[in-house]
Amino acid sequence: MEKICVIFGGQSPEHDISRLSVTSVIENLNKEKYELYIIGITKDGEWFLYTGDYKNIKDGAWESDTENKKKAVISPDAKDKAILVFDESGVKKLRPDVIFPVLHGEYGEDGTIQGLMELSHIPYVGMGVMASANGMDKTLSKVVFQNAKIPQADWYVYSKGGDMDEAVKAIEAQIGYPCFVKPARTGSSVGVGKAHDRAELKSAIENAAKFDRKVLIEENIEGHEVETAVLGNGKDIRVGEVGEIKPDVEFYDFDAKYSSDSKTSLEIPAVIPEETREKIREYAKEAFIALDGQGLSRVDFFVRYSDGGIVLNEINTLPGFTNISMYPKLFAAVGIDYPSLLDELISLAKERVK
Repeated sequence: MEKICVIFGGQSPEHDISRLSVTSVIENLNKEKYELYIIGITKDGEWFLYTGDYKNIKDGAWESDTENKKKAVISPDAKDKAILVFDESGVKKLRPDVIFPVLHGEYGEDGTIQGLMELSHIPYVGMGVMASANGMDKTLSKVVFQNAKIPQADWYVYSKGGDMDEAVKAIEAQIGYPCFVKPARTGSSVGVGKAHDRAELKSAIENAAKFDRKVLIEENIEGHEVETAVLGNGKDIRVGEVGEIKPDVEFYDFDAKYSSDSKTSLEIPAVIPEETREKIREYAKEAFIALDGQGLSRVDFFVRYSDGGIVLNEINTLPGFTNISMYPKLFAAVGIDYPSLLDELISLAKERVK
């Protein structure tokens, strides 16, 4: 059996979403094909090998299960290619065939843990170091996609500690209202706000700056919110169906994505012209290649109501894998079910090493 190490949790604001994602991943991994090692990272940054019931992960109860967790670290040693587990009997080495990081946000999809896995020479699912870093930073990926000539919303970057009044005047002149305000390097809509006037803009920037020293301000696009999914290495890339998100609020914020009270609906395929869906899939592939993508990504777009124009919103290099997440649903719509999708991602991780 192949040994797969699944890592979840982490120190980002998206820690709780990671727990939901990894629960779905564990449920859908073929237990007759894979021997699983489950590594949980607490919000304080401690690493543990968890051997208890994975159903305790979703609500965080695993952390209280002291009988089934042992301190662990990845060994950054090319000869070891191991995860070190510490207990009263000493140090045990686990040598996984592939690591599957189910981590969202800071320290999970920003290139940091990917660098650790590179140093340890352990194959892993998902983007490499530079692609992860550039994909996580919305301001840097904007530049990459601009160079690839993929249409995007207009944007402005504010750096924490800069002259707020000067920035606000520049944003009003360049972008106007309403506009979106986002921390440069968070996902799941953490810290995102929509500003309709100067007071709201300043407040939204101050809030976003709690999560990142760089804040992205973007033009508001009135249109369909659509997404598609990408899978592959190099130029051998497959793209899933295009789906549309229909939030029941003004914009698709954290609560609209994950709250049990959310009335957000999903339409797969999106109810837009077929030629528009095909162009979106083409742009998603181009964006993935431009970022030097490997493994997987979810790519988000708008389709303007006014003229049907397509606008790239952002790329997510380690998208959600919860039971309501779009990434597995978009591939299921083209015939790749959840367990098969996980098999493909593990195969791509091994292929990249070769």
